[in-house]
Amino acid sequence: MIVILHNIRSNHNVGSIFRTADGAGIEKIYLTGITPSLIDRFGRQNRALSKVSLNAEDYIKWEYTKSAAKLLDKLKAQGYMILALEQNKLSKPLFKLKLAKNSKIALIVGNEIKGLPKTILERSDKILEIPMCGKKESLNVSVAFGIAAYQLI
Repeated sequence: MIVILHNIRSNHNVGSIFRTADGAGIEKIYLTGITPSLIDRFGRQNRALSKVSLNAEDYIKWEYTKSAAKLLDKLKAQGYMILALEQNKLSKPLFKLKLAKNSKIALIVGNEIKGLPKTILERSDKILEIPMCGKKESLNVSVAFGIAAYQLI
């Protein structure tokens, strides 16, 4: 499984996702939009991100690309099923998803406040959500990613 982090603002969330992704055996992470990179524009390590990830970025392939839309189109052409994790009127419960045994999966998660934009959701094969049973309507993006990643693997 590969993962796309789109427009995630927080170094802490990105670092946490890298650490969880390493534990879950994720093949590759794509950073898109405004998501912080592991290397800044001057070629220096993003220390805030690495501190949270415990250097998990050393063990997972990763790549930065500006356009998530172009990336999703490329991945679809390569046979990936695009799964968006987002609360939406079209979303289905994550835990009810049935996948073929060797499905090529690309999971995309988005911005902490705005979620995933319509252009991304339209390119997704399925929109999935984690059912919420309490008073709060959402989880932190890194926590939601962890739940989804382990459910999908």
